[in-house]
Amino acid sequence: PEEIAPEIFALIPKESVEYYKITALGFDKEQKILEVGMVYPENTQAQEALKFLSRQQKVILKIYLISFSDFDTYIKQYRAPEKEVEKALEKLEEEIATEREAGKKAVTSEKFSRVVEEAPIIKMTAVILRQAVEGKASDIHIEPTTDDLRVRYRLDGVLYTSLVLPLKVHSAIVARIKILSRLKIDETRVPQDGRFSTNMAGRRIDFRISTFPTMFGEKVVIRVLDPSEGLLTLTDLGLSGNNLAAVKRAIVKPDGMILVTGPTGSGKTTTLYTVLRILNKEEVNIVTLEDPVEYFMAGVNQSQVRPEIDYTFARGLRQILRQDPDIIMVGEIRDEETASLAVQAALTGHLVLSTLHTTSAVGVIPRLLDMDIKPFLLSPTLNVALSQRLIRVLCPICKKRVALEGEAKKYVLERLKEIPKAEIKKWQGKNEFFAYEPKGCKKCNFRGYSGRKGIFEVVEMSDKLAEIILSGSFSERAMLNEAKDQGMITMEQDGILKVLEGITSLEEVISSAQT
Repeated sequence: PEEIAPEIFALIPKESVEYYKITALGFDKEQKILEVGMVYPENTQAQEALKFLSRQQKVILKIYLISFSDFDTYIKQYRAPEKEVEKALEKLEEEIATEREAGKKAVTSEKFSRVVEEAPIIKMTAVILRQAVEGKASDIHIEPTTDDLRVRYRLDGVLYTSLVLPLKVHSAIVARIKILSRLKIDETRVPQDGRFSTNMAGRRIDFRISTFPTMFGEKVVIRVLDPSEGLLTLTDLGLSGNNLAAVKRAIVKPDGMILVTGPTGSGKTTTLYTVLRILNKEEVNIVTLEDPVEYFMAGVNQSQVRPEIDYTFARGLRQILRQDPDIIMVGEIRDEETASLAVQAALTGHLVLSTLHTTSAVGVIPRLLDMDIKPFLLSPTLNVALSQRLIRVLCPICKKRVALEGEAKKYVLERLKEIPKAEIKKWQGKNEFFAYEPKGCKKCNFRGYSGRKGIFEVVEMSDKLAEIILSGSFSERAMLNEAKDQGMITMEQDGILKVLEGITSLEEVISSAQT
């Protein structure tokens, strides 16, 4: 039997699964069809239970006969993590009971550390981490609620519940993660940050840890940093056409600034690392200043800022300039001092990469001017500004082709009119347009999407744009119009092209481009 995603199992209550010997096999979200395997299809009580489930969840049932051995295999998938937790819990309670019998009022932190390092807890924590890596999750959320401990994974930007565990095991799992991250296991009142690495599937995986005290206990969020997921090309990121050409021109220049903007979680760091990987050659000295260092890159001198000891971006950037760098990457330009130093570095023969918080690529220019960068310094140093958002990619196996009609067609046509002709040659003169919608299959765990790509807008500095900046009476609208005249396409327009290419859905572009 094939492995079934945890969220599919969860469609049928665990008690019903075990009592009636039934299990969910698959779910078609579009058709609302729930596939159910039954060992005893003639069992009238099981039939009634499924009818009730069908009415309650408003789904159509599709029943399959399965053998008891198949059912047993499926149920082991469902129960395995929870059973491991129960065993770990039993051992933990035995240790606590032993301590109390010895006359101690509480378990010491040293004793507790030893307990959580025993095999069952280690295995349980490993299961949580391994499922995240194998499922290509970007984050793991381990969060206590009033009744239980919930483990959720962020897949393609959306959180899904994977495990629901007994609340009593919460402290042991959190303590194990703290030990791996070298955090204080007896400090639960304040947030802590840490990281650790381990080998999985033949490669090193980094995990970045953040603990946070809540009303029900400590919540742990783990960022999964898989270097193999970061080995992308500019095309893999989602850059194409004029956007791709502009970025390629910018990164081969010996100096100047390349700035990436977008909200948290929009893929800015991945874009910077992709550019660094292209530029990483023996004949250049690359130095980075990050908060924190997310991926380790051989051949690159990476440094992490530590504001608590006054090692800030500004202070670190001053020191970097004494390290004979060719290329500098600064994690973020947050203040006037860092902005000024970055511009000076770009003016003195260095290629500077960084991020900035603005909502659009054109918005980079007024943002830097607000940081007291003089217009006559900005125009010769800014090579290119990129703004980006992440969209989910449709599953290539099950995506459904549909003709665009009505308001959807009107929406697409209005955006196509504004896109430079060179970008839309294949769609010119067509009256009928097609898009794709998510459906859901076993390959994508019935989500309809698999992976993410960026939608971009890229502004490249030009003589005319420099004239507008130096005029002293410019507006963001004037700069946007000039950028469009140069051939820039907006993130929304880039998304529309990806819809017509079958990469994503129209719904996904509308929701992402407007954030």
